[in-house]
Amino acid sequence: MDPALAAQMSEAVAEKMLQYRRDTAGWKICREGNGVSVSWRPSVEFPGNLYRGEGIVYGTLEEVWDCVKPAVGGLRVKWDENVTGFEIIQNITDTLCVSRTSTPSAAMKLISPRDFVDLVLVKRYEDGTISSNATHVEHPLCPPKPGFVRGFNHPCGCFCEPLPGEPTKTNLVTFFHTDLSGYLPQNVVDSFFPRSMTRFYANLQKAVKQFHE
Repeated sequence: MDPALAAQMSEAVAEKMLQYRRDTAGWKICREGNGVSVSWRPSVEFPGNLYRGEGIVYGTLEEVWDCVKPAVGGLRVKWDENVTGFEIIQNITDTLCVSRTSTPSAAMKLISPRDFVDLVLVKRYEDGTISSNATHVEHPLCPPKPGFVRGFNHPCGCFCEPLPGEPTKTNLVTFFHTDLSGYLPQNVVDSFFPRSMTRFYANLQKAVKQFHE
């Protein structure tokens, strides 16, 4: 992928992510529990929904980021039940890459294994926040693979945010904005994401304790 185009695209995605983070209008809570809130609103990118999760994770910002960051050989594959593989298709800079993520079957196998090819940008902000910003791209080195339905992530990712005066806690805001593709009933998709996101936070908390205590 052309580096200049990739940089331009990724910065546009990061800006859109900031807009999602700052925009409080139009969100409807669809699931709450154990300190985690999941909301949704209709996507303007595809005929589906944009989901927003927020919750406090007990762990320093760097510990939480270490568990969620997109990295080959990273911890995410070890604890996230929705990730079975992560690979880098093209390294563009030390903070920008094209990746492929594979996911297992889900919802009692109503959702078959998927894979996603994304342009991913990591950004650090002056207040200490670290964000991961991703969107789908096509790449000649990663055509569709047998056994996987190719899904499409629209602008999505997460913000690991410091809590003033609480160095051992991190506010994690996540955005799931995924077209799973294939022939799936909308009610299956609508029920899958809120439950999955709630489990994501619970499993992440266990991972931070396991890998950083």
